[in-house]
Amino acid sequence: MRHFLLSLTCVLALASCGKKASERPGAAGLSWDQVVAQARGQTVTLVMWQGDPLINKYMQSFVVPGVEKEYGVTLKIASGQGNDLVSTLMTEHEAGKAESAYDLMWINGETFYQLRQLDGLLGPFTDRLPNSKFIDFQNPFIGYDFRQQVNGYECPWGNVQLTIIYDSARVQDPPRTREQLAAWVKAHPGRFTLDSSFTGLTFLKCLLYDFAGGAKELEGSFDESKYDKYSAQLWAYLNGIKQYFWKAGKTFPEGVAQLHQLYASGEIDFTMSNNDGEVDSKILQGILPETSRAYVLDAGTIQNSHYMGIPKNSAHAAAAMTVCNFLISPEAQYEKARPSVWGDGTVLAIDKLPPAWQERLRHIPQRTHAPQRAEIQAKALPEPASKYMIRLNEDFRKQVLEK
Repeated sequence: MRHFLLSLTCVLALASCGKKASERPGAAGLSWDQVVAQARGQTVTLVMWQGDPLINKYMQSFVVPGVEKEYGVTLKIASGQGNDLVSTLMTEHEAGKAESAYDLMWINGETFYQLRQLDGLLGPFTDRLPNSKFIDFQNPFIGYDFRQQVNGYECPWGNVQLTIIYDSARVQDPPRTREQLAAWVKAHPGRFTLDSSFTGLTFLKCLLYDFAGGAKELEGSFDESKYDKYSAQLWAYLNGIKQYFWKAGKTFPEGVAQLHQLYASGEIDFTMSNNDGEVDSKILQGILPETSRAYVLDAGTIQNSHYMGIPKNSAHAAAAMTVCNFLISPEAQYEKARPSVWGDGTVLAIDKLPPAWQERLRHIPQRTHAPQRAEIQAKALPEPASKYMIRLNEDFRKQVLEK
């Protein structure tokens, strides 16, 4: 999922004044039978990033007919993300609109934070979903979104962890520490880089944690002094090896898609993915070579979840809740976990599932080039406070890209 930043000043200013959109009566307080009855025959407008054809196909061929069959709900999918979502809801809020143009939104991180500041989300509602019994909300990678407690205001949909992907035909012993990475980069000029967008920034967060000695040091809200201390070490590290990057570090891929292309064409030996299962998915699509393998650094990598949120003034909140319940069903979670379909990690707690589903989700077919989740869970790092991402985004450009 792509993420974009919006000025928090605007959101906070709007949240502090004006009339709040009123919650639709009983939207999150109905019994499940009442929710299902109210939802039947309604149309839900879901707004989401549509930049991946596999995700789009999963939604259109599996989710849309599945929701129609199970709940009698028509699901329409529109394109939108991040800034677009927040801007639309802000405009509706200012205009005093009683009903939103949206019923359901694919969100996480900064967008969730901004919408909560705006008081723009319906909730808590997840405790009404029957399939939520399969989710462990005490799991910090599920119950917290970029260090902000979810508290029932968004429904977990998928969970992923950053991995580094390398070509085993060209790299026999990939670097597993930042010191080893620096040595490898210097020994192989032009064969490594990172993108300057979300995936690259997530990699920088992993390195920032490493310089800080672990995630515990950066727990809690943003700490300016800690950021200054550890980011200075990070920029010195990158600038010390940048000249050995692809194109001598004078330019960087704008996004992970370009990074994948450089890797697939043999120009570089590594790429990255925020989704630990993507390597198998991209191999099956013929985008990455079959000799590709994925791994995580010894110091760990960022793991996070993505979610579905319902606007507080959704005209079809009950129907949106049925869509959420379908999305977190074992059937739907298993389907999207398959690399040939999407390869997205499940948010379900395996041990809470019926035995048959436990077995299926523990042994996802075609996941052969990515590490098994059980192997990398101990190296999962939580997202730091959102402002760390904002500052890294700004300072990476000032301290590295523009130097």
